[in-house]
Amino acid sequence: MPEGPSIIILKELLLPYKGKKIVSATGTAKIDMDILADKKIVDFKSWGKHTLICLKGFYIKIHLLMFGTYRINERKKSKPRLSLKLKYDEINFYTCSVKLIEGDINKDYDFEVDIMADEWKPLKAQKIIKKLKDVQVCDLLLNQEIFSGSGNIIKNEVLFRTKIHPESLVEYIPAKKLKELVNDVRTYSFDFLRWKKDFTLTKHWLVYSKKTCRRCKIPIQKKHIGKGKRISYFCNNCQVLYK
Repeated sequence: MPEGPSIIILKELLLPYKGKKIVSATGTAKIDMDILADKKIVDFKSWGKHTLICLKGFYIKIHLLMFGTYRINERKKSKPRLSLKLKYDEINFYTCSVKLIEGDINKDYDFEVDIMADEWKPLKAQKIIKKLKDVQVCDLLLNQEIFSGSGNIIKNEVLFRTKIHPESLVEYIPAKKLKELVNDVRTYSFDFLRWKKDFTLTKHWLVYSKKTCRRCKIPIQKKHIGKGKRISYFCNNCQVLYK
């Protein structure tokens, strides 16, 4: 599933088409395609893992899910969920969720919890976290209402960098350590973005998909843990278990 930094890259690729008119829309998504014809694209925004195409009075919400992809001015063999034809260009989305939503994006979305947004408020995240009980930190970092855009790679890498065991209970992690954790989610996300653009992201992974701890030189543990049973990579020696 693409994480926040990857969605920022998609948004940046789409921004040159801001102000362009949609000539026609087709695809397998169960939305009213006809309503999109002759509509001007007002803006492109992102929130976490959502790509938002803003039109007057409503917007298109696209979530790439686990295996979603996109093509600009080219096509895949499979049928797109949504294909937007512009005068000279086309934008195609595949294997994704597509919804039309009436309303104001700024009222529907809280950009203060988006880890990539200018509006990001780390203190807001810290205040929410302080109230949590019996929550594992591996689940915390995947909570899109607190860390919108954080995914499994960010979760694993940040926990390794901050030396926190993924099965730690949030309520027992020291306040200073939680502050470090919150700040590093933001820091690592922009590192992720830079490395992704340079095509070097995997070279910078410290723990994700690794077999040996680079600090302790012992085997990395690999387990499906947390409520969602997402995969975690961690070191039992240098990552402290707070319980």
